[in-house]
Amino acid sequence: MANIELRERTHEGTENGSETPLLPSTSVLPSSDYVLVGKRFDKESETFKKQEDFIKELKKKNFKINTIEDVAKDKVFHGIRAPMKIFDKYKYLLKVSDACNWSCEQNDAVPLSTRIRIVHFILNNTCISSGENLKDLTTKKVFETSFCLHEKKEQKSLRESWARWTACFQGQPIGHVRKYFGEKVALYYLWLGWYTFLLIPPAILGLIVFLYGMAFFNTSPLIKEVCEANTIMCPMCDKICKVWQLSDTCLYAKVNLLFDNEGTVAFAMFMAVWATVFLEFWKRHRALYVCKWKVDDWCEDEEELILDIVNDPDCKPKEYSHSYLHSTLVLILVTLMLVLIIGLTQALVVFRVVATVLLSEGKWQFLSEHANMVAVMLGAVLHYLTITIMTRVNRKVALKLCDIEKTRSLAATERSFTVKMFTFQFFTLFSSLIYVAFFLGRINGHPGGYVRIAGKWRLEECHPSGCLTDLFIQMAVIMLLKQTINNVFEFLVPWFCSWRKKKNIKKNLRSMCGHFNRKESKGTEEGSEQYEKSNMQNWQRNYSLKEVNAFSLFNEFLEMVIQFSFTTIFVAAFPLAPLLALINNIFEIRLDAIKMVSLERRLVPKKTNDIGVWTRVLEMIGVLAVIANGLVIGISSDFIPRLVYRYRYGPCAKDLATDLELVVAFFDNTKQLYCVLGGGGQSICMTGYINNTLSTVRVADKHVSTDFVPVQLVTHSGLNVTHCSYKDYRSMEDNGLTAQFWLILAVRFAFVILFEHVVVICKFIAAWFVPDCPLKVKNDRLQDKLTRLKEELRERSNRFDRSTDV
Repeated sequence: MANIELRERTHEGTENGSETPLLPSTSVLPSSDYVLVGKRFDKESETFKKQEDFIKELKKKNFKINTIEDVAKDKVFHGIRAPMKIFDKYKYLLKVSDACNWSCEQNDAVPLSTRIRIVHFILNNTCISSGENLKDLTTKKVFETSFCLHEKKEQKSLRESWARWTACFQGQPIGHVRKYFGEKVALYYLWLGWYTFLLIPPAILGLIVFLYGMAFFNTSPLIKEVCEANTIMCPMCDKICKVWQLSDTCLYAKVNLLFDNEGTVAFAMFMAVWATVFLEFWKRHRALYVCKWKVDDWCEDEEELILDIVNDPDCKPKEYSHSYLHSTLVLILVTLMLVLIIGLTQALVVFRVVATVLLSEGKWQFLSEHANMVAVMLGAVLHYLTITIMTRVNRKVALKLCDIEKTRSLAATERSFTVKMFTFQFFTLFSSLIYVAFFLGRINGHPGGYVRIAGKWRLEECHPSGCLTDLFIQMAVIMLLKQTINNVFEFLVPWFCSWRKKKNIKKNLRSMCGHFNRKESKGTEEGSEQYEKSNMQNWQRNYSLKEVNAFSLFNEFLEMVIQFSFTTIFVAAFPLAPLLALINNIFEIRLDAIKMVSLERRLVPKKTNDIGVWTRVLEMIGVLAVIANGLVIGISSDFIPRLVYRYRYGPCAKDLATDLELVVAFFDNTKQLYCVLGGGGQSICMTGYINNTLSTVRVADKHVSTDFVPVQLVTHSGLNVTHCSYKDYRSMEDNGLTAQFWLILAVRFAFVILFEHVVVICKFIAAWFVPDCPLKVKNDRLQDKLTRLKEELRERSNRFDRSTDV
């Protein structure tokens, strides 16, 4: 267990070493804690009066306001600095609160991150005479924006040690990040670094499973049987599609076997357990840092009450409330939204069906011959575009639902928004995958009884080699496009916006500040004026950066948690998902760091001791991973049919007494014995499997003849067929399901139940075996509490002695 706790050295960096220096405890404070920006309005206008009223309210609280007008841009910048009295109150209230923490805020110097957090709260909770707060004034364009300032020295230090591409394979200075951006951002990067580090084992194992499939797919008897088959298959679509040879799908069958082999089962079980192990070790890892940062006892409600009192000594608490009417309304709207998302998935299904027909009827020979594959690819790309559009819709709907709920605080709003937004995004991303995994090819019917959309278009069907390849294509396209395109836009858009704004601002500042020598001008009236104007360069520089908001960090978390879903759910169909996630995350850490440090305005530092509701979301994903992977292997994969055939219907079945077995036993006793003993006789034991999975119909049958036109029943060599095959377990006489179908179905469900129970037991054992909190943390907390109690007693004794002497 000790090795696990060494992650700070291997992945988080050395906070006390020379490579990653920490911020000094007493940084040089900037001239302003916060900056308000608004347009220059006529002094007689109502908007200008509201600006003045807000500034007056801040001055009543002894805030110092430094106002500079930017005539060229027609804007007014207000530099705001809070008095030390406010921070003294905060320190005292923090000390006497129930969730007392002897954190850095209770030292002599208040960290700048704490100053920014307190000033941000006061600004957003200061109202003018009309009852409007800063959010209302910003919405009505009274103020354009507000932001806190980057610190040049610390910003440069973070660039050198962390926010640069050349540091991709170095550790993260989490302590430095925490002192600059606050605990909330630091815990995000701590979680992301830990998640990336623990992706290494599944990435390696997934690659091994993939290479295993690649090493043996050429010699597999199943592949050989497909590639050498002379079986005539029924047309895949109406009118244009002709009967075809099973051997035409040789390449498709090889690709399918890369992801549908024996190693996939073990890998799926490993990933389901890995999700739990990852969360348990994350809780331990988090505990080490929150204990070091002295925020383990931090309480959100008490923090809010303290800030309320600091802002207004006569404040009243925001009481908890609940409305069954609002909750019912939100539940109904959420259900309707999910129905809409699922409806879009069905629209994608219709698109694939229609696209297959149109492509097969087209003039392009390549598209006609590979209509199904091209339709799958187009469907995946269209699904990605749907995801992009619905992401914006989901965000607006989730925010509106939070307004209907009337949540008590910003933190409560964020939790509610997180749950709703993730739910919407999950269904948007996974509805199509669920259809491909569990419904594609299972509801399309059979010759003589095809299921049709509007009675016209046949539903698409599974390939005879299996449906897992369709699921793999969907996941690969969505995951690669989503990660690649998102990362490109995440970096280029803020970079371009920042570059364009800086270019315009430079011209303005040259004319505004001119060229002067600060040392020579210092102390003179003209020098003071010029020096004050030149200070605005820093405000303009921060103003040119991309705007951030309360949910900026949420976007990063959502992206990574969705990726975590792809990495664990349906991983049985895509063993390379952990490897792609690992490669992406190595660059994602630096991309997010560069954005936050260099391309975006400074996030308001926020205090917390956990990643919040995301922990429950990750636990839910772990449960879904068990269910989904069990169903993929049990229902989507051909693992169970192969198993049943091998031990019940194949040549090696013990109770099978066919002529083939007798012949083999008579002429090749050695090979038959080897097969029965379960050695390398798979080539014999699986002989005839592909043929066994196919059913045959007479095309002249009155029910079947209506599904095909005569031109479809002519082979490419010009022969008319009387029979064709399709993948299913049905009798030739009445097209009824055979006993083998029901046996396989029973074994499928039995496997799913067994798989889930075994994995769930393993998850519980793993959760029990790995305690959430290391013993070192528990002992340190005990020692810290003992020290604090002794100090309190010592101070009380000193006060008592002084009073006695008097």
